[in-house]
Amino acid sequence: MQNYLASKILSSKWTKAVLFLVCLGPLAAIVWPFVRGYTLANPLEFIQHATGDWALRFLVITLTITPLRQVLHLPELIRFRRMLGLFAFFYACLHFTTYLWFDKLFDIHEIWKDVYKRPFITVGFLAFTLLIPLAITSTAGWIRRLGGRRWRILHRAIYISAVCGVIHYYWQVKSAVIRPLTYAAILGLLLAWRVGEWLLRRRRTAHANAAAPRPTPIKVSQ
Repeated sequence: MQNYLASKILSSKWTKAVLFLVCLGPLAAIVWPFVRGYTLANPLEFIQHATGDWALRFLVITLTITPLRQVLHLPELIRFRRMLGLFAFFYACLHFTTYLWFDKLFDIHEIWKDVYKRPFITVGFLAFTLLIPLAITSTAGWIRRLGGRRWRILHRAIYISAVCGVIHYYWQVKSAVIRPLTYAAILGLLLAWRVGEWLLRRRRTAHANAAAPRPTPIKVSQ
């Protein structure tokens, strides 16, 4: 009964609209202090940390959709994975744009010097770059063009991007590492689940092949 009600709610067209508004909530929270004219000690740092935090959170939430839909037996959850992934990219774009615009004023020389000399910038740059093709190919049209198998292989890069994001965060904060370590632990569990699922699927395939009847050889009469 509970699964039935959850399935009905998740299948509703209004659920997606509500989730969309909820996903915009962090942006409203970031903008609100500036709208109200609150004094912030370091406005640029506030925006960069908030947008980076939410990009990483949405990445982790996106990666939990597949395990949750299997554990909870709610296949309808898959409807929200694309939206959550695109919001991860959206907040990553805000984070990256804040760095390019407000921090470096689009000074290409300074940006490349940062990428070359500061490892956490390099890893963060890589994390963002990996998200670009995933956002572009997130539509049903691209799934058809690439084919399901190739599309799934490409979109596994989200794990690499998430790992790079955690490393970027950890190297940046230096001392206050509790939050990035929390993200790392969750991501580690999700990766372990993925590996376990892959091993289980291989074992089932091997058992199925072993149990399959072998074709009877055809005797050729002399």
